[in-house]
Amino acid sequence: MAEHLILLAAGSARRFGENKLLRPLNGKPLYAHGLAALLAAAKSRPNAGVTVVSRTPEILAAARAAGAKAVESPLSERGLSFTIKAALDALEPLAESDYLLFAVADQPFLTADSVAALLEQAAPPTLGATLCFGETVGSPTLFSASLANGLRALEGDSGGRAVLCALGDKCLRVQAESERELEDIDLPGQLPGGT
Repeated sequence: MAEHLILLAAGSARRFGENKLLRPLNGKPLYAHGLAALLAAAKSRPNAGVTVVSRTPEILAAARAAGAKAVESPLSERGLSFTIKAALDALEPLAESDYLLFAVADQPFLTADSVAALLEQAAPPTLGATLCFGETVGSPTLFSASLANGLRALEGDSGGRAVLCALGDKCLRVQAESERELEDIDLPGQLPGGT
């Protein structure tokens, strides 16, 4: 059984107006916060590895330097589903007992502890799980590899939430330590000095 922690860092950031993932926050690029959380969580899991999917050379280089697998995804401009498929292609062949954790790179307040809590659910009979705060669900999300075909069937800018929703109450909810962990950065004004 393998646990694949995947950082989705290939979005177009249309609302932001530039590649927000390279903008600094607390002394390091926005994407680096999520990457650090995944790497820290993976350290305590003997079968865990981190994969970063991006179209940005700086992000791919930083992923390799940190010991993560770097996957280039030129088709990601067509939508999130293409980024997910690029990750799945790079991780083939998947075993039925594998788990996939997807995190987004514009969620800088995510903690390694919350990622680790989600990974604690990566065992049968779990099919899927999501991080949440109260009733608000967010990212990261966890999938049994048995759901990979459902993820491959996604189209356009659709993410894996629809696959989890189809599970109904079989989708577990893992509480984050704070609501801020679910916050993603969509606009420059959400960053210090942003306008």
